[in-house]
Amino acid sequence: MLASAGVRLSAASRGKVSLVSVSRRLCTNQPETPAPILAPLPDSEPVEPRRPRKDPSDCSVLLFPGQGSQFVGMGRGLLQYPNVKEMFTVAQKILGYDLLSLCLQGPEEELQKTVHCQPAVFVTSLAAVERLNHENPKAIETCVAAAGFSVGEFAALVFSGAMNFAEALYAVKVRAEAMQRASELVPSGMLSVVGRPQAQYKHACLQAKEHCVSLGIEEPVCTLASYLFPDGRVFAGHQKALDFLQQNSRRLQFMRTKPLPVSGAFHTELMESATEPLREVLRQVEIRRPDINVYSNVDGKRYMNEKHVRRQLVKQLVSPVKWEQTLHEIFERTHGKKFPYTYEVGPGNQLGATLQRCNMKAFKTYEHVDVTTHGDD
Repeated sequence: MLASAGVRLSAASRGKVSLVSVSRRLCTNQPETPAPILAPLPDSEPVEPRRPRKDPSDCSVLLFPGQGSQFVGMGRGLLQYPNVKEMFTVAQKILGYDLLSLCLQGPEEELQKTVHCQPAVFVTSLAAVERLNHENPKAIETCVAAAGFSVGEFAALVFSGAMNFAEALYAVKVRAEAMQRASELVPSGMLSVVGRPQAQYKHACLQAKEHCVSLGIEEPVCTLASYLFPDGRVFAGHQKALDFLQQNSRRLQFMRTKPLPVSGAFHTELMESATEPLREVLRQVEIRRPDINVYSNVDGKRYMNEKHVRRQLVKQLVSPVKWEQTLHEIFERTHGKKFPYTYEVGPGNQLGATLQRCNMKAFKTYEHVDVTTHGDD
């Protein structure tokens, strides 16, 4: 079992206790220290680990970015905060290479590789949580929901207490390696598109596949891989199909197109070979019901139990990321009801940009936790 690695990083504790406790070392036989338990209030009765309803303006939501947000230098502004250096030390033992050096110094072409950038974004995002906890502990104490984009979902689950840091990082490592291998089987990629209201995305996929067939490509793949915001989509599939979409963007009513810096057609059937390695590692790790609401990329709905987490994380590899739907699920409310504070924890601010497009009122209480500068810079 992966737990025999001897490290348990508790993500369930909040408030006075740091979110990610890295006091236990890898590769030791020391007994595990129990996770801190907050004392119950006087005269309180035992209850389910669920949070009571609160005024939305006194609550927070955390958003965790995914692959594509990485850049050389990320994490530089986080090293002064509790536990962060130790998190990167644990990561080096699990991954077998110096992740901190790669994040801070590159080279960029190595950091951009799927096998490296997914663990890098995962660790940097949880390190950003440490900064938020240090500078604004109330944001952690009052958090009622979390969501992550693609690999960011693993960080959200660690934050929620559903997985521990070390085991989740190992699962991310296996996932990234499997996705990299799947990407190398066929020339493929992803294309971000902002369309006009009259754009017909599924019909565009059909035309692109017909073009591939005319080139002699058997069973071509071109499909929607992400729903970002209204008329913001990501296509993924065979590279020739994506080239067709770009070359015919005006006719297809696309205002902007941009190839993404990824190695393959993620969240499509071309990732099918990556599902079994991920399914197998998720069988080995301990997964618990999240302490707060965590939303699945597959359908935008919150996770219900540990079996649901395992099933959806595997399904996510070959299913489109329904991010727009997730944001609606989190932030939809009746007229006049207040919105929570929203924090994007990790490199980049792309998730904030999608929130701005989906819900301007919710965006007014959005903040990005910087990963490059110190709080006193």
